[in-house]
Amino acid sequence: MMVEKRIVFETKASTLESVGKVIQKANVLPMVRFSVKAWRCDPNCYVNRILESFGEVPLVVRSSALDEDTYYGSNAGAYLSLKNVQGAKEIHDAVGKVIDSYETDSGDNEVFVQPQLVNVKLAGVAFSHDPSTGSPYRVINYSDKGDTDLVTSGMGLARTKVIAAGKACGIKEFDDIVSLLEELADLVDFDSLDIEFAWCADPFELYLLQVRPLNVNSGCVNDFIHSRLLSRIHRRVTQVQQPHVFLYGSRTVLGVMPDWNPAEIIGVRPRPLSLSLYQDLITDSIWAYQRNNYGYKNLRSFPLVVSLGGQPFVDVRVSFNSFLPKEIEGRLAERLVDYYIDSLIKMPALHDKVEFEIVFSCYSFDLDMRLAKLIDHGFSNFELAELKRSLLFLTNKIIGSENALWLSDANKLNSLVERRKRVLDSELDPLSKIYWLLEDCKRYGTLPFAGLARAGFIAVQLLRSLVNVGAFTEHDFHAFMLSINTVSKRMAHDFHCKSKEDFLSEYGHLRPGTYDICSPRYDESPALYFSHVDCAYIPDSSPEFCLTAAHRNKIGCLLIQHGLNVSVDELIYFIKSAIELREYSKFLFTKNLSDALALYKRWGQGLGFSVEDLSYSDIKCVQKLYSGWDDPYSLLEDSISEGKRRYRESCQLWLPSLITKPDDVYNFELTECEPNYVTLGQARGDAVQAEPGKSLNGKIVLIKSADPGYDWVFSHGIAGLITAYGGVNSHMAIRANEQNIPAVIGVGEALFSSWSKAKVISIDCAAKRVEALV
Repeated sequence: MMVEKRIVFETKASTLESVGKVIQKANVLPMVRFSVKAWRCDPNCYVNRILESFGEVPLVVRSSALDEDTYYGSNAGAYLSLKNVQGAKEIHDAVGKVIDSYETDSGDNEVFVQPQLVNVKLAGVAFSHDPSTGSPYRVINYSDKGDTDLVTSGMGLARTKVIAAGKACGIKEFDDIVSLLEELADLVDFDSLDIEFAWCADPFELYLLQVRPLNVNSGCVNDFIHSRLLSRIHRRVTQVQQPHVFLYGSRTVLGVMPDWNPAEIIGVRPRPLSLSLYQDLITDSIWAYQRNNYGYKNLRSFPLVVSLGGQPFVDVRVSFNSFLPKEIEGRLAERLVDYYIDSLIKMPALHDKVEFEIVFSCYSFDLDMRLAKLIDHGFSNFELAELKRSLLFLTNKIIGSENALWLSDANKLNSLVERRKRVLDSELDPLSKIYWLLEDCKRYGTLPFAGLARAGFIAVQLLRSLVNVGAFTEHDFHAFMLSINTVSKRMAHDFHCKSKEDFLSEYGHLRPGTYDICSPRYDESPALYFSHVDCAYIPDSSPEFCLTAAHRNKIGCLLIQHGLNVSVDELIYFIKSAIELREYSKFLFTKNLSDALALYKRWGQGLGFSVEDLSYSDIKCVQKLYSGWDDPYSLLEDSISEGKRRYRESCQLWLPSLITKPDDVYNFELTECEPNYVTLGQARGDAVQAEPGKSLNGKIVLIKSADPGYDWVFSHGIAGLITAYGGVNSHMAIRANEQNIPAVIGVGEALFSSWSKAKVISIDCAAKRVEALV
């Protein structure tokens, strides 16, 4: 039977005292509480009472001000609470310090004292709802380091467990915390709660340390609809994880970071227009068509990205199948895919590094060392030889000096430039221009880009393998990367050396959020991105890379030994060109995309829709209107209405970045990714979010979802860079490397959230260490 709500939130101490009298699911420590006015009248009286109540044991002296834990705000952490207080003098001094920390001098403010917990196994903060959205998730931020305030102080790296309402995770500590939240919801007069808790090991007991209102708009989320959405996603995950007649591998994993990395490019909750564009231009078919062209399995009928509640996930089994050379069949193919998936499940922190750390997708000079771990998993020497032979054939086909696939793709880019000009200069109607800009973007833009991106990956893999076998040093590797002439390096030069008009003519199409129609282009709002830039140009002073005679001799011997059919000069030319062309091809195809979005915005506004409205539409509207006779206004209106509904649902959902089994939809822990450290440098500075119009000079810049549209940050003289998403071979990693900017790429949600709260951050890439200093 449900208990009638009867406890009203008052002060922190009085609320906790009231709850402690009736609560069943946890313990509340005894306390001595008093007002500031009473303390000032007779402090010795309360010191004696505290000592009589608890004796000479370590105590916690806690704040309980009138403006703490109210219905209008928590003021969490605003006032002092002191631990390890023992003896009359320390009690007296500690109470005085707590009172002095109060913002107002009201005598009605309170202080309370409790015995300090020992043998703490688990401690932290738990929310009855997602604090960001109000969705019905039980969110538990915890530490298992034996300290009750590591989480609340922000000085320790907390872990986060997320459990959907009405679900259990099967771990007693967490399930008991959820039960406590539900009991409290029945006891107090507020729907959303924030509690502090501690689990003690001896005796094994749960303690409630604090309960307060959580000020989120939970009423905007329909719990029934939310539960139904999760149930539907659970069914879909169950379906896609079954064996498939045309795929190797007994199951799959879904992730936001592997392969084409949707989290980095369009974010984990993209607007419908961004998602539909990304799928149409790349992940529906283009990705598989080009991978097959490059000598891998034919996955052309398999979309790479699965949308779960509007959130994009890569079907990792499909991805891993697409990395199998065409010649690999049968039992070996099946075992390889299962091995790859099992490896990712065991090491989820590698989900943004699968090509470097898990999959064997090309030949490299250190391949024998890398393949050796397959022996420990039961692969035979014959199977390893077969895989090695097929990877060598595939890699020679891609990098070979005659009829090299990457050179053919590079040549297609000229057609993209010429055709874009013809479309824009033509008398075609706006809708037809949008249609042809996007169609050409696929055929002459993202298709060759997909090939050049593959070549770029192979180039970096080969370059790193030269380090691993001793032909290059780490210094050689970084010097080589600094010698590469990519778009962002030219952009930094041109910004200072070209006129504003010429600069924007070349780079004006760029925008943070390449697929986001709501994000202004550089040429639409240049002051927004460049108003705080120091105009003094500093030439690149990085030491030039020099290929010495010793380098040539070592690499030449390696090429002969491994059977790679290129000369030393051809190999170096391929590596340098492939990395440069990967960036340049993206720069070019995004011109088509950005121009199409600009036209789409003007066309949609002409029909009476705002840019915000258009961001909820589906790009398939353009294709349908071009080939049919539908009423444009009605078709777009319906698409926007449906898109808004779906996006509202998406914003209520919190899914893990890696789904390994269906029940992960209901409960999961945020993965602490293994970050990618770029350069060997160090940086220290104020931490700031990358927002247009803000001065970034000398700052450590944090960007959640990074893409080439954020190139503008590199013109601000930033000291360092941290991104939530992105891999070791991502665009932002390459940009940071070429400009010798210390960067930490793809740190994951948990670390990014923690470091975003810091005021000053220190990065040491060589030591692979990040510290929040303040």
